[in-house]
Amino acid sequence: MNIILFLLIGLAAGWLAGKIMKGKGFGLIGNLVVGCIGALIGGLVFGLLGLMASTLIGSLIAALVGALILLWLIGLIKTK
Repeated sequence: MNIILFLLIGLAAGWLAGKIMKGKGFGLIGNLVVGCIGALIGGLVFGLLGLMASTLIGSLIAALVGALILLWLIGLIKTK
């Protein structure tokens, strides 16, 4: 996958995850980092489930799921 496309998907996934998790966005750079790490997590989770994202929408969904998991984990750590 092209690195620019990966970063754009990560940025979109991070932004969407921030909106879904009720304002837990971290700004442009933070959302990009959350989205990119989320894309890696989402790819791992989808792979463990036997699923593969082969389209742009599928990649965005996998990245979004991973970003949501990451934000959820960050929320657990921050509350302790």
